[in-house]
Amino acid sequence: MESSEKKIVPALRYHVLTRLYDPIMEWTMCEKTFKTLLLQQANIENGHQVLDLGCGTGTLTLMMKKLHPGAEVHALDADPKALKIAGDKMKSEGAVVHFIQGYSYKLPYPENTFDRIVSSLMFHHLTREDKSKTLQEMHRVLRPGGEIHIADWGKAQNVLMRIAFYSIQLLDGFSTTSDHVKGVFPELIHKAGFSSAKEQKRIATIYGTLSLYSAKKDILTSLSLTPVR
Repeated sequence: MESSEKKIVPALRYHVLTRLYDPIMEWTMCEKTFKTLLLQQANIENGHQVLDLGCGTGTLTLMMKKLHPGAEVHALDADPKALKIAGDKMKSEGAVVHFIQGYSYKLPYPENTFDRIVSSLMFHHLTREDKSKTLQEMHRVLRPGGEIHIADWGKAQNVLMRIAFYSIQLLDGFSTTSDHVKGVFPELIHKAGFSSAKEQKRIATIYGTLSLYSAKKDILTSLSLTPVR
């Protein structure tokens, strides 16, 4: 999830724990529930080009391909071990997905490629600078009128949720998670050029408040940035 000059932060922080990520998520986070809500929110259609950004072990990627077989699904992650697990999942299910190893703030795709970009539990691993760069890259590769849909930690609903979130901060670091605690993530999305950046849902979990965010690349803004020739 970090730049090429920085150490990759794997699922559960340590590579040796990567294969435990899926069962832990399934047992403790109601993973399929919140990821189904995220995909419903994304409103993916047949023919859409969709990117799962920070796909990790590919659970969301596979769910997306099963729910929307008529969409062309791409997936990117920086961690080769997680991508290997994700690729094995797709093979076992016969799902066709285009995987690339790469970094979220330096996306290897042309401008205006995707209709939808979805991301689950990636942004809280990134520094403020890399969050902003990633959002700018998402805006660049998204088509005018396209949308982003993100599931990640949000501002605590109450004291209990704030206390619960300390477990995530102890694991993943206080510096990268502070923007989520403060509830400023929608502001970062807006500053990257998106319109209608908002928190759509809040879900209470044993680790804290999980938020579903959405935003759109405005057609008129995109047209205004096109140089006149």
